[in-house]
Amino acid sequence: MTNRPATTQITRIARRASGTTAAQRMVPEETPIALSYAGTTHAVMMASPADFEDFALGFSLTEGIVGSAEEIEAIEIEDLGAGIDIQIRLKDKANTRFQARRRRLAGPVGCGLCGIESIDEAMRSVCQVGAAALTLSEDDIVQSVKLLSKVQPMHAETGAVHAAGFYVPGQGVVLAREDVGRHNALDKLAGALARAGIAGASGAVVVTSRVSVEMVQKAAAIGSRFIIAVSAPTALAIRTADAAGMTLVALVRGDDFDIFTNPDRVISGAERHVA
Repeated sequence: MTNRPATTQITRIARRASGTTAAQRMVPEETPIALSYAGTTHAVMMASPADFEDFALGFSLTEGIVGSAEEIEAIEIEDLGAGIDIQIRLKDKANTRFQARRRRLAGPVGCGLCGIESIDEAMRSVCQVGAAALTLSEDDIVQSVKLLSKVQPMHAETGAVHAAGFYVPGQGVVLAREDVGRHNALDKLAGALARAGIAGASGAVVVTSRVSVEMVQKAAAIGSRFIIAVSAPTALAIRTADAAGMTLVALVRGDDFDIFTNPDRVISGAERHVA
């Protein structure tokens, strides 16, 4: 196990209109974290050194390595000094499936698309979430982003990390995770939801970053019908969300936002409905 701090205090020179002074500031740590299965490294991510179990489980789920937490035998975390190695042991059937997947890869794994080198793997079929019954009101959209901003202690301290939260109507943001990497924050959220037994169909994924295709793929793997973002989406993310039956809401600024796919699920007024 490791007790690495997620933030560090440094001294910097602060130049202001009133003058130049030496001052203290908190900055986030960024650490290589290897995700290893059956003793072999599958991906190395630059990430915040926190929430390791959530990260391991969430990455395994959103990348389709396992279908549920029950397929993981054990998670062991080792601090190697230069980085963190998370060893994930899969149960027999999941391990057999994973080994077959590895044999299809072109070569040693990089960290470009979460350890994916094959174009087919990168453009894998997205999970279908259109059958979920959740709708949100316009106020839900606005409140989800406002509430997420209140549960970001690392960002409040450093101003330099992303967050992913899970908003449930009537309950607010029930879980949130932060990381220097936007994909990592979402993976950690996925793992936290699975460990807490919270169904992805019951709420909306809310992120502080732009929406790329991987963010849509991961939100769909969680099972959420909504992804809500502060920043803009890419064209491929929009097409992928539409193919998944997902409602993509972005550019949430104050009371303003844009709906890019399936707008019928965002209803006017305070009314909301979960069938």
